[in-house]
Amino acid sequence: MTSFQPLFRNSHWQTIAGHFWRRPYCSAPVEGRLYRTDPETQVLVESQRPAGPPAGEIVLIHGLEGSGEAGYMRSLSAAAVRAGFAAHRFHMRTCGGTARLCRTLYHAGLTSDLLAVLRVFREEGRGPVFLAGFSLGGNVALKLAGELGEAARPLVRAVCAVSTPLDLEACAGRLAQPQNRFYEQRFVRKMRARLLATGRYTAAELAGLRTLFAIDDRITAPSFGFGGASHYYRTQSAIRYLDGLRVPTLLVQAKDDTFVPFAAFESPEVRSNAWIEVLAVPHGGHLGFLARQGNRFWADDVVMRWFIGQSAIKEPACPSR
Repeated sequence: MTSFQPLFRNSHWQTIAGHFWRRPYCSAPVEGRLYRTDPETQVLVESQRPAGPPAGEIVLIHGLEGSGEAGYMRSLSAAAVRAGFAAHRFHMRTCGGTARLCRTLYHAGLTSDLLAVLRVFREEGRGPVFLAGFSLGGNVALKLAGELGEAARPLVRAVCAVSTPLDLEACAGRLAQPQNRFYEQRFVRKMRARLLATGRYTAAELAGLRTLFAIDDRITAPSFGFGGASHYYRTQSAIRYLDGLRVPTLLVQAKDDTFVPFAAFESPEVRSNAWIEVLAVPHGGHLGFLARQGNRFWADDVVMRWFIGQSAIKEPACPSR
C-alpha cells in the first residue's frame, strides 16, 4: 500500500476539506437504473463503464444522508473507470432524489436492497464484483458480507470499507460531543429534509428532534421494529457480524477520525478474523485522507490498488496470520 503523508494533520481540516475539495469526475456516460428490491421499493444505481470490457464491477455505497453525488463516490468512480472497471453508485432507499420510490426509510444495517442488486448482477453474469463502502455505507457492506458468510463468495470478490462506524452507538455518542456539534447539526438538517420529502412526516412531527440519537430513537428505530435507538445501534452495528466474513476485506481508517472512535478497530472482533486487514493511519479525519504528495485523494489509490490485486486472485483462500 502507498504511504500517506497528510496535507493537514488537523482531523477537522481533513474532514471538512475532504468534503469540499474539488475532485476529478469521470466523463463516461452515466446510466441510471432503478432496481425493484421488494414489491414496494425501488433503489437507484448510477453506472459508468470503461470503453472496453470491464476488469470488474465496483459497487460504491455512500454514507449517512449522502448520495452518488458525494465527492468520494464520484472520484472513486473516476479512478475505477480509468483502471478499466465499471463503477456503480448505489443509492440507499429514499436517497438521491428517490424519496417517493418506497414506503420505508433506510437504516445503517439495511442490507436487503444491496443484496437484491448483487443478485441481479449475478443473474446478468457480471463479475467479479467488489464492494466499496464509505462511512455508513461501509457498515452496510460489512454487515451484508458478514451475514452471508461463505454464501457471499458467488456475489462479492472483496470488500473495502473506508471510515466505517463499526460500533454505531459509540459513533453516535462521539458525534454528540461539543466539538462535533457542527457535523451533527448538518446531518440532522439533511435527515429532517429527507423525511419531509418522503411525504410521510410533517414538520410538526419532527419538531424538537435536534440530535441524531433523537431522530433514530423517534423515527428510524420504530420504523423497523427496533424499539429505540440503543437497540437499533446494538443490533445493526457491523462489528457484531465481522466474525462471519469469509471474503477478503480491507478497512481503511484514520486514528483521528472526528466521529468514529478507533477502539473498535483494535477489538477482538476485527483482529481475530484473518480475512480482515486494517490499514490505519494517524491522520485523515473522516473521509478526508487528503495527501500532501502523489494523488491528493489517497483513499482512491488505496481502494483501487486493493481491488486490482484482488481481481488477479482467481479463488481467494483463507489467509493465515
